[in-house]
Amino acid sequence: MRLALATSATSGGARAMARLDELAACSAEEGALTRLYLTPEHAAAIALVKGWMEEAGMSTELDAAATLVGRYPGATPDAPVLILGSHIDTVRNAGRYDGNLGVIVAIEAVAALHQAGERLPFAIEVTAFGDEEGVRFPVTLTGSRSLAGTFQPDNLDATDKAGISLREALVQFGCDPDAVSRLGRDPARTLGYVEVHIEQGPVLEAEDLPVGIVTAINGASRFKVDLTGKAGHAGTVPMGLRLDAGAAAAEMILATELITTTSGDLVATVGACEFRPGAVNVIPGSAHFSIDIRSPDDAIRNAAVAELIARFETIAARRGVTFAIHKTYDEPAARCDPRLIETFEAAVAAVGLKPLKLSSGAGHDGLAMISLCPIAMLFLRCKGGVSHNPAEAVLTEDVGAALEVLLGFLKRLPAP
Repeated sequence: MRLALATSATSGGARAMARLDELAACSAEEGALTRLYLTPEHAAAIALVKGWMEEAGMSTELDAAATLVGRYPGATPDAPVLILGSHIDTVRNAGRYDGNLGVIVAIEAVAALHQAGERLPFAIEVTAFGDEEGVRFPVTLTGSRSLAGTFQPDNLDATDKAGISLREALVQFGCDPDAVSRLGRDPARTLGYVEVHIEQGPVLEAEDLPVGIVTAINGASRFKVDLTGKAGHAGTVPMGLRLDAGAAAAEMILATELITTTSGDLVATVGACEFRPGAVNVIPGSAHFSIDIRSPDDAIRNAAVAELIARFETIAARRGVTFAIHKTYDEPAARCDPRLIETFEAAVAAVGLKPLKLSSGAGHDGLAMISLCPIAMLFLRCKGGVSHNPAEAVLTEDVGAALEVLLGFLKRLPAP
């Protein structure tokens, strides 16, 4: 589908792509993109993005959590703030669009307003968060949680693989770790948080649409399941006398897949599985596997978890194996604000596109920001739904479309 975009959106989309290529050079690896939180590569990316923000008419500041914030004033000095943004850290051997694209498109939107001499009834702040991926430290969303006022000071003691604590890394980066807990914004002065992000999935490509409107960031529950049976000789123990932990695990894994038929928005994954002792001629005496269950509706997710545990207990009892399940992670869904969704629908329709709505299966900074303010997200099509991979790819025209939709959203957003 080819759109007749405004000249500013076409040129802005092309410039955004060029800047994303330039930003990808800020990496710890030659020929690959790896940019972790509070590293020299992160500092280099901040320096680049800071220059682009200032060129777009924004003042800039690096806060205590190493979030780069660009501010574009509103029509009045006391105007409330709408926050646009995403993250500029990456996974190891990453693609160049995850997170980074949302920051650059937000800058391009402000640049278009600045070039036109246009001020809105609210100020705009563009945030370039540095810790969405959670790769370096065993904590994540440090920047967005600090703005939301939900950062836990104990997280400063988390250490990376080299034994460097988050506190020490912030000091080395020139930040004040003790000030991170004081970064929380005033909800009464914050209109919302809006993020443009690649879909990281195949839906938009299948629908032949460049953009889609996010309804919610899925809630997620993760579990570790341990089964204990009885190891035995693979050739001498009759099938009816076995206490096969591996076979029990296989039945439970299939039950995990089948539970998703209860709701079209429910997804479940067993990503890790281990049988012990792990020999070709030994019946597994124990089995261990992981479960990840996600849904945009917490009630549906929690009901599925309860049903799954009941099925597991039945399977374990019938097969004579011991069953234990341990919750390792639980994050509620973050529902996008209906008013912001409606504004995005109008902006998408205005460029001649179908306003497709979909949920986000992956986590984003909005999971933290919803504690501060209403949130909204606009997804952009990516080739094959591939992400967290160097093969990540988007079309320049799609970036232009996302930019035009974002500008339309900003201009349609009602005055506070």
